[in-house]
Amino acid sequence: MNEILAWLGRPEHSKPLALVLFFVIFVGILVYVFTGKSRARRLESYKYIPFADDEQDEKETDNDR
Repeated sequence: MNEILAWLGRPEHSKPLALVLFFVIFVGILVYVFTGKSRARRLESYKYIPFADDEQDEKETDNDR
């Protein structure tokens, strides 16, 4: 067990392992987010959120006049 920990403790071994680990986690998150029709529809509706705030601001300024 100590040999494995010593091997992982060396930067030339741990950096590629961390890169592969983070890449697998990133791909897993992408697969989770973009699979499933209900989740995909919900995420598609979120893309207009920044513009909804602009429309509310325009309505408020029109009412102030």
